[in-house]
Amino acid sequence: MRRLAVLLCLLVAAPVLAQGARITDADVHAFVARQEQAWNAGDFDRYFAGFTSGARFTDQAYVGDKPPVPYGTSTLAQAKAQARRAAARSRERAEVRRIEIAADGRSAKVTSRVGSAVTEKGRTRRLCASRVQTLTLDGGRLRSTGQTDTYVNCRGG
Repeated sequence: MRRLAVLLCLLVAAPVLAQGARITDADVHAFVARQEQAWNAGDFDRYFAGFTSGARFTDQAYVGDKPPVPYGTSTLAQAKAQARRAAARSRERAEVRRIEIAADGRSAKVTSRVGSAVTEKGRTRRLCASRVQTLTLDGGRLRSTGQTDTYVNCRGG
């Protein structure tokens, strides 16, 4: 009985897809939910464990009708360091808007709408972005090759 409980905990804590398995919409939704939970808990080790070692993080913004203006791109190590400095006061909520699974089922592009509340010096500001990630099967685990956050005007106040 104890072995069964330990096995169940391991399966829940580290979701692994069987070799030859295909990524499903449910896998993608669960991945995004785990990201959000880890970020909001300030558990950056768990959050960044969901990325490949070569992951890249790009921030950009829309300015009127013009193409997005990039702010910069970070490596995994740089993104971790930035998160540790700034994100302890940030909470995110992601809503998956679109999932495109590759024909072979081994990768998926996911687009989410992300709302963030950043509290600093007693003031909270709202940020809204469209986040695009490519998820791949890496050693049987679903991981992101990085993310591009395109900041937009928040709607609805």
